[in-house]
Amino acid sequence: MSIDASAADPENRGGTGPAGPGLTSREIRLAARPHGEPGPQNFELVSTDVPAPGPGQILVRNTWMSVDPYMRGRMDNRKSYMPPFRVGAALDGGAIGEVVASEAPAVPVGATVSHGYGWREYAVLDAAAATVVDTALAPAEAYLGVLGTTGLTAYVALTDTAPVRPGDVVFVSAAAGAVGSVAGQFARKLGASRVIGSAGGPEKARRLVEEFGYDAAIDYRAGSVGAQLATAAPDGIDVYLDNVGTDHLAAALDALHIGGRVALVGAISIYNATAPVPGPTNLVLALTKRLSLRGMLVTDHLDQFPEYLPLAAGWLADGSLRTASTVREGIEAAPGAFLEMLRGGNVGKMLVRLADGT
Repeated sequence: MSIDASAADPENRGGTGPAGPGLTSREIRLAARPHGEPGPQNFELVSTDVPAPGPGQILVRNTWMSVDPYMRGRMDNRKSYMPPFRVGAALDGGAIGEVVASEAPAVPVGATVSHGYGWREYAVLDAAAATVVDTALAPAEAYLGVLGTTGLTAYVALTDTAPVRPGDVVFVSAAAGAVGSVAGQFARKLGASRVIGSAGGPEKARRLVEEFGYDAAIDYRAGSVGAQLATAAPDGIDVYLDNVGTDHLAAALDALHIGGRVALVGAISIYNATAPVPGPTNLVLALTKRLSLRGMLVTDHLDQFPEYLPLAAGWLADGSLRTASTVREGIEAAPGAFLEMLRGGNVGKMLVRLADGT
């Protein structure tokens, strides 16, 4: 179907006319809010005319987009740290693309940029909302993963939120995911003496040890997380990076030493819950062990990119930082990729390739 061209502009700031004769873009819209686990019925693929960029704007042909756990919360109509998606409107999220038209001299045609208007093949946006990235430093898609907010999340969690000190024993949940697969390696670079990760299934557990630098892996599907953590870290842990919540957080509270530190980064185990989920029954240990449990949002730490990017790029270049991604092809695959990611079907960053190019 074809609809009003202004819908291609995430903030309805469309240009003065079509970007080119017959230029259209497909986008994914929120068809209905989910109750519990989302499904295909919550998404709609729509074709729309593409407006020309207005003054100070650029038109980007998206080549890569990201799907991330936080997007699930935005599908619900509740107040949070980011506004909810609107039913009937295109979703948004991290994307990389090539500038194909520009009314902003600072961002010329041909530049590769990262921006927040994914879930569509073309995006018109203010140039100030885009960041030009250096594809000579790393592949374009790396700026949605290890060189983007994903990598920065892991870095800030372990340097600031729950800082790793030399000799620490570190535990990371969802360790085969986008954040976790690099977090264990960062912990090692920060001086950890032992790094333990949890993941679902024997194949992921194998990859944690063989590819991502973990000393031990817990398969949470194979038995009690607490019992496995006690075996992997018989003398306890110092730092826990929490991407899961529930049983993983409870197990970490049991294992943490006095003065231990927890970075509360995510709680994917409860994102589809339809009723309040009880917290750990052993939370009193935070008191008796004098633990620090601290939440973090990476958006509070974007000023650390200048410090982080050269470090991470150098580690990528010298081969001491290993990354992985799970790639699905085409805008029509984006809803399935999102649902697959929520169910733990990815290793590393889940990405959707929208077009060839950058």
